[in-house]
Amino acid sequence: MPPAELPEELELDLGLDEPDDEAALRSRAARALRMRPEALPHITLRKRSIDARRGRVVFHVVLGLRPPDGPGLAEPMPREVEGEPRVIVIGDGPCGLFAAYQLARSGIACTVLDRGKPVQPRRHDLAALQKQGKVDPDSNYCFGEGGAGTYSDGKLYTRSHKRGPLRDVLEILALHGAPSSILVDARPHIGSNTLPKVITAVRERLVAAGVRFEFGARVVGLRTTAAGVRRRVQGVRLEDGRELGADAVVVATGHSARDVFELLLDAGVRVEAKPFALGVRIEHPQSLVNRIQYGAHADHPRLPNAAYSLVQPVDGRGVFSFCMCPGGWIVPATTEPDGLVVNGMSLSRRDSPFANSGLVVAVEVEDWERAGFRGPLGGVSLQRVIERAAMQAGGGAMRAPATRASDFVRGRGSTTVPESSYVPGLTAGSIGEVLGAAGIDVSARLVQALRAFERRMPGYAGEEAVLVGVESRTSAPVRVPRDPETLESDAVGGLYPAGEGAGYAGGIVSAALDGMRVANTIAKVMGTRREHAS
Repeated sequence: MPPAELPEELELDLGLDEPDDEAALRSRAARALRMRPEALPHITLRKRSIDARRGRVVFHVVLGLRPPDGPGLAEPMPREVEGEPRVIVIGDGPCGLFAAYQLARSGIACTVLDRGKPVQPRRHDLAALQKQGKVDPDSNYCFGEGGAGTYSDGKLYTRSHKRGPLRDVLEILALHGAPSSILVDARPHIGSNTLPKVITAVRERLVAAGVRFEFGARVVGLRTTAAGVRRRVQGVRLEDGRELGADAVVVATGHSARDVFELLLDAGVRVEAKPFALGVRIEHPQSLVNRIQYGAHADHPRLPNAAYSLVQPVDGRGVFSFCMCPGGWIVPATTEPDGLVVNGMSLSRRDSPFANSGLVVAVEVEDWERAGFRGPLGGVSLQRVIERAAMQAGGGAMRAPATRASDFVRGRGSTTVPESSYVPGLTAGSIGEVLGAAGIDVSARLVQALRAFERRMPGYAGEEAVLVGVESRTSAPVRVPRDPETLESDAVGGLYPAGEGAGYAGGIVSAALDGMRVANTIAKVMGTRREHAS
């Protein structure tokens, strides 16, 4: 086959014992194309995944058969920024960090403000949270450099199909120390032991280019002024009394910055209630999940700890697994001392003996309005009620209420629970009572879904599975409306709601993509202003 007639990509299935080095892949590709291996002009591994269905487990690979074109890895690089910062980015999670990165690519100066600490000192606050139940409201699993994803797994899976921008995000992470495997794995993962180093490296590159970072800088208000019929942002007020001026403010504060939702409302910014999902963490022995997913191949040395993804519609609401962590731990992810929230994380090796996943039910605005929670922050009020009920049921010190899955589907609490990865410890009881504390029907839908999942994955809802509560921070229960073209708040000019906290993302990669999109819009606006000024 002449090189010009080669397809751009070739998909192959490899057996568990087949080699997957470059020479072996070239040989397999040549056989599939009925060519001699030496006649293939180029071959690259583009995607790799595990296909485990109907008792057959294979590696599915996508090979590129043409040389890569376009710019090199993660180009263009940030360049030295010009002038005093006239853009403020609130939040140094993936949305804010990548917004700053994209602004620096255009040579635009900005200041990144974060209420929390840099990634390394943030570790000490997480240790105090795990071991002593001590909550720092500004430095925890949700707040601090890198945002919620830094110390809760570092999964990079996204439903975004914008291949170019998505590849750009992954390349930036790989350039700064993430494993190169994230460029080819179907469900890329960095791990909570590696991602902090990557985040630090990105920040250091931006600082070298002139971007400013301030930690321990909690924003408590916006400065706005009237501009014709529409108000415009002028800057921000900080807790320490300072005021910083700006022509543009990016609000990239994540799904748990509840005080930010309130300050936006105080500033006249429109905020509206948005659906989210609510439920528990379900934990199993990893060996059980491996047996369910891989069958007779469960102990094969080339197979990683198995993951799963489940969804089941129940009475008009979706019930689904969320943020599944093979070989992981359950961690306390609360941001308020009187509430309890759990999340999942894993290290790069994913070698814990436990597997956990969020198991959550979609809840709509009408669900909590019927229960008496109204207004744009009604979903926040709902979360707080359930999180406080979880704290009380756990008994304090971040102990989490828990119920065996087998008891839960029978409509009862548990008197004992299995061993768990959750360091503060579990308190056996009725997780159903905790989920029902706000008066919405979550437990009944979870029961029906668990029965369906048990039929698909025998053992999933058995004695070894435990439900740990509560998983309530799946996404922000609010959206900050913005103009679809300018991406500005529809109420305040120059204010750019972005990422998870504004309701426009759902994970590390999608948040990063939204931050870059907002930055590109700001760069165009500022470029136009420069042209007019000259």
